[in-house]
Amino acid sequence: MKHAKLILVLAAVVGLSACQSRVEYGDATAVETVNENFGSSDLQAITAKMVDSMLTFPPVVALTANERPVIFVDRIKNKTSEHIDTESVTDSISNQLLRSGKFRFIDMTKVDAVRKQLDYQNNSGMVDPSHAIKFGRQIGAQYMLYGNLSSIVKQDGSTKDVYYKMTMRLMDLDTGLIEWSDEKEIRKTKSKSFLGL
Repeated sequence: MKHAKLILVLAAVVGLSACQSRVEYGDATAVETVNENFGSSDLQAITAKMVDSMLTFPPVVALTANERPVIFVDRIKNKTSEHIDTESVTDSISNQLLRSGKFRFIDMTKVDAVRKQLDYQNNSGMVDPSHAIKFGRQIGAQYMLYGNLSSIVKQDGSTKDVYYKMTMRLMDLDTGLIEWSDEKEIRKTKSKSFLGL
């Protein structure tokens, strides 16, 4: 009887130690294949493709040869059935383009906050007028960068196929002309074994 209790206690200890979780740092640029959903590897692939394409497109190279055009980035539209943080895609593309030294950006997501601050500086009576930033002195964007992320999902038995397509365009706000456009495609396939694993 004592022997059986000892075996049960050892089994419980082994079982509990096997259930412990462990957190480790990983390589943020390593290929992530946890599942077929949109993930960090997809974001990195899209960002690299779009930034490289835009920076090497001959008309954009000519456009940025002697000046740093002002751009605003419209939020990427998520046309997939997944919840995808498209702001993260937008941020990554904007950051890399800004770091290239070829463009300047206007952050349209902060217009209301800027307006409130300028109103405070100019109308509250609490800021020395000689130090207040005046209304109407900001520079307007010359170009708008925008895009869509869409997907097609198909499933046949134990196989699921997910196709993603990211399309981006750069529009000249003065003329309405599209100065650059490109797309990145990603396909992921998940197959289940007959054991369901």
